[in-house]
Amino acid sequence: MHKTYLTVGELANKMNVTVRTLQYYDKIGLVKASAYSEGGRRLYSDQDVIILHQVLALKYLGFSLDEIKEMLVSLGTPEEVATVLQGQSEAIAKQIEKLKRAKQDLEALCTEVLKIKEVDFAKYADIIATLRSGDKHYWMWKQFDRNLAHHVRDNFSDDSPKATEIINTYSTLLDRALYLIKENENHTSKASQDLAEEWWVMVTEFTGGDLSLLPHLIDFNSKKENWEVTIAQKQKKADSFLEKALSHYFQSQGLILSEEDKRGGQK
Repeated sequence: MHKTYLTVGELANKMNVTVRTLQYYDKIGLVKASAYSEGGRRLYSDQDVIILHQVLALKYLGFSLDEIKEMLVSLGTPEEVATVLQGQSEAIAKQIEKLKRAKQDLEALCTEVLKIKEVDFAKYADIIATLRSGDKHYWMWKQFDRNLAHHVRDNFSDDSPKATEIINTYSTLLDRALYLIKENENHTSKASQDLAEEWWVMVTEFTGGDLSLLPHLIDFNSKKENWEVTIAQKQKKADSFLEKALSHYFQSQGLILSEEDKRGGQK
């Protein structure tokens, strides 16, 4: 018989793939042998070779075998081929953007790891999670010490709306404090005391009532050099006023706190 077919071994050698790969492609109906020899060996025609070329080219472009199987049916014209390739080009572009973001996250994590100056995989996990979330308040979480970081992870990691709400409340109350300062409001006035009450409620909601976290908040508030610049400037302007307003609020409510705990009321 005139040889018009390639055996599975010959095709594998010609296309630089394994025999097992061709057998698998045949099994799933992706590149089926057009004929079989009398001994039951798979035989591939020139058309089969062309189909295999298409499969390998699309696989190189990143398509899955299931996707390729669907595409082979509709690649009858140059326009159809161009449409498929354009779609894959767009998919690759999106993947490139993801890889760029991943590279930026890795570089940021590397910087933060060196700042921590100790191996703390729990902290690393917090940083990665925050980076991936795109949280604009990342600067705040990364400045927390281990106690505060663990508290955030245990109480807020699965409830981002709750964390966002506290952050938004903090921002709003801070702006209100600056407004009262600008208006020369006395720290004992009703407006100032209303603010102090809401500030303390915010702190209580954040800590869950755990006063042992207050000294850690004090320490966080005292080290503003790595804060976001605008927030740091606002908090510095508000610190003295808030301390006085909170102290008066505690006295009026009969709350007994140490001096350290009173200052801990400032976020």
